[in-house]
Amino acid sequence: MELTDLSRKLGISETSKPLIRKAEELRRLCDVRFDSSLIGVGEVCKSIICLEIAASRLQAMFDRQAAIRVSGMSEKAYIRSSNALQNCLGVKTKLDVRELGIQFGCVRLIPFVQKGLSAYKERFLAALPASRRATTDFSRPVFTAVAFYLSAKKHKLKVDKLKLIELCGTSESEFTSVSTSMNDLCFDSFGISKEKKAPGCVKGNRGLLDALPEKRRRDDDDDDLSDDSSADGNGVEHLSSYQRHKQMKKLDYEEWKSSVVSSNKRAKIDVSERRTKQAQLSFVKESPKAVVLDAS
Repeated sequence: MELTDLSRKLGISETSKPLIRKAEELRRLCDVRFDSSLIGVGEVCKSIICLEIAASRLQAMFDRQAAIRVSGMSEKAYIRSSNALQNCLGVKTKLDVRELGIQFGCVRLIPFVQKGLSAYKERFLAALPASRRATTDFSRPVFTAVAFYLSAKKHKLKVDKLKLIELCGTSESEFTSVSTSMNDLCFDSFGISKEKKAPGCVKGNRGLLDALPEKRRRDDDDDDLSDDSSADGNGVEHLSSYQRHKQMKKLDYEEWKSSVVSSNKRAKIDVSERRTKQAQLSFVKESPKAVVLDAS
């Protein structure tokens, strides 16, 4: 299939002739250097990937989802084929932290991302055996994208994760695995603490919690109930508003329960009084009359 037809299906305008010429040049280079079928890349997929590489080189818009749909491959297979083709061509997608900061409007994250990346590289290499340290490659754009995403998440800034995955040319599963590894090794730089303090430890909002008992966490219910049971009649005045609320609810429940039990007892008594014995009916049996027969 011609590149012009594919570009039309992918929504690339006909005015972008430099992009199509660059894609044709990359496809000819593929045909000269190697046989793409050996790495599992068909002709249609090869042309689409060449269009994507040309678009990234010329900084033009490219819809990857439409490309995956037209190629007839799954997302993982398309990304795997794209990485294989880029490695064979010697073309690698470069992702700069400064460009990401400008593109997503998060320029203040640049020093945090650079510091976190350097710490991750040092700790990752320290955990590897000496034989594998020389072959470790941190130049892939997925590391930069993950560090930028985790830094934005730590500083509570919104960043489009899917757009980052598309920019670095990786899959969502690989992005998640690198994110988990980076979060584990550099929790001080990228981690987010999810521990919540109990309401009893928060002194400033104690009055608000007492004023709104329905907003209070249920973790304190057992402690409050134990305090209620241990408090006598003279110590009611020293209870908090929440404890008084719980005690009043308990008293109301006991009063309702006693009223229901007493009404049930009264109903049983009334039913037993109204019950009468059924009269027995006795029928007197009449003796059969003698019938006299005249023999005449």
